[in-house]
Amino acid sequence: MGFHKHLEDVTEDQLSLASIHYMRSHYQEAIEIYQRILLQNRNFLALNVYVALCYYKMDYYEVSQQVLAVYLQSIPDSTVALNLKACNLFRLFSGKAAEAELKNLIDNSSASFEFAKELLRHNLVVFCGGEGALQVLPALIDVIPEARLNLVIYYLRQEEVQESYALIKDLELTTPQEYILKGVVNAVLGQEIGSRDHLKTAQQLFQLVGGSASECDTIPGRQCLASYFFLLQQFKDVLLYLNSIKSYFFNDDTFNFNYAQAKAAVGNYREAEEAFLLIQSDKIKSDYVYLSWLARCYVMNKKARLAWELYLKMETSAESFSLLQLIANDCYKMGQFYYAAKAFDVLERLDPTPEYWEGKRGACVGVFQLILAGQESRDTLQKVLPLLRDTGNPQVEYIIRILKKWAKDNRSSL
Repeated sequence: MGFHKHLEDVTEDQLSLASIHYMRSHYQEAIEIYQRILLQNRNFLALNVYVALCYYKMDYYEVSQQVLAVYLQSIPDSTVALNLKACNLFRLFSGKAAEAELKNLIDNSSASFEFAKELLRHNLVVFCGGEGALQVLPALIDVIPEARLNLVIYYLRQEEVQESYALIKDLELTTPQEYILKGVVNAVLGQEIGSRDHLKTAQQLFQLVGGSASECDTIPGRQCLASYFFLLQQFKDVLLYLNSIKSYFFNDDTFNFNYAQAKAAVGNYREAEEAFLLIQSDKIKSDYVYLSWLARCYVMNKKARLAWELYLKMETSAESFSLLQLIANDCYKMGQFYYAAKAFDVLERLDPTPEYWEGKRGACVGVFQLILAGQESRDTLQKVLPLLRDTGNPQVEYIIRILKKWAKDNRSSL
């Protein structure tokens, strides 16, 4: 900063100042300098690439493409410009489009062409969803700053959280992306090993980014504050931020998973169910967190049969036992006594404790009360009797006698 006062209003000094702005992530200030110079020097075509790069860094990918097109009209085979074009395509459309652009650039280059070879190899790994990451990225960690970050992301996707943490724990953070990624790694590791320290670090990093003047109104900034409040379990605040960016993530499974959990946590089970059912990822849909929340939503939305079907699709495990307990208790609480009785019946057979018998007994009596009130079909009584007979408790015969007497008096077949 001490050299600023020595800068003069000449092109060389102003270009140096713009570079400093860029390196400090002050992209708008850099753009203003480049545009001012371009107005005076139309033949400085390369400045369009610098402007396009600044817009890319600001997430204005369409604007970046438009500015870049001016340069590519004159220099259509520029490696730097075509690489930036591929990066914009990756952000705007998909990795496939970006990969095609980059491969076309590589195919049209001579075998002796070495310029930006490492950068192109790095970006091709990113565009291909991490394919070849372990062969390419480790050697580039000290060459391309993003290589370390993308290797961290690769390890996270492979659920190798300790490897991710080892790569980023000592990194000196300088950009919002680095703060965010370190926050994500600490959040995942903290949840995985039950570490409050890691979760607290994640909260601090998310709050730093989301509360900063430069990021507070950006999509990543709002995601950070949503994550901060999610870790604090303040779900009304989570929804405040997620709702503000929801339109950008309609088909994003991770967003919908977090959004649905937050909706369910504040008791908005109808919208939570809708969000859960938007998710396509088989990995998320097999996660117990997903299954348990969706089951709860079904029960709270008076769709207990669908919750029961979720349980039936699971293999016998500690998680399926926990889901049974959730269905049994939630169904009982919501007056959906038939499926409560079925769940308590299975629980009792798996673990014959008085608690589960009492739950089943209460649920069976609840079914009878609903029948008396005209809120349940009499046919359900036929399904309840076998559940009662599966128990050796002496109270069973007394309850069955009462049910049979009522059925006889009301000409109902058992």
